[in-house]
Amino acid sequence: MRRIGLFGGTFDPPHAGHLAIAEWAREQLALDRVLFVPAGTPPHKRGRRMSNATARVAMTRLAVRGNAAFRVSTLEAKRAGPSFTVDTLRALRASFPGTRLFLIMGEDSLDDFRTWHEPGTIVTLATLAVARRPGRPRTRRRPPRGVVWLDNPGLDLSSSVIRARVRARRSVHYLVPDAVAAYIARRHLYRRHA
Repeated sequence: MRRIGLFGGTFDPPHAGHLAIAEWAREQLALDRVLFVPAGTPPHKRGRRMSNATARVAMTRLAVRGNAAFRVSTLEAKRAGPSFTVDTLRALRASFPGTRLFLIMGEDSLDDFRTWHEPGTIVTLATLAVARRPGRPRTRRRPPRGVVWLDNPGLDLSSSVIRARVRARRSVHYLVPDAVAAYIARRHLYRRHA
């Protein structure tokens, strides 16, 4: 049975922490592939200014280049309306019948999981693979059944930190892949917004 990890997010921009978690999950869970899925219109970030989906997909493609097990899916970026994980999982289940799906997420996302669209259906379609976040207290809520905890190293890095550093004209070298840093510089991304 094939095993595919789905790693969704805004990826605005994708950074070394995303890549490390994806690789950790790939190895720990014996995944055949990790699909990075940049969100089109993330419902939980409405009202927040973000780079357009085309730029986020392009940066994610640049970030995963060189890892044969990593791919980028544009399912959500091309979808009209909010990007609901449950719809993406249904589409992947139809495209890859007989495949075991793992939904890779950070511990902070698990805290909010009950507020997601159809969380009960999500856990029937995929196993939640949760990456620990450094500096965060243990989640107090009882996680859904079947959660797999990744034993990943603690990398305290976020896209908001990267955006702030770019805005302040500080180096993001080693925080994002060089190709992503070059794309950000060429497109003058993050100079004005958080």
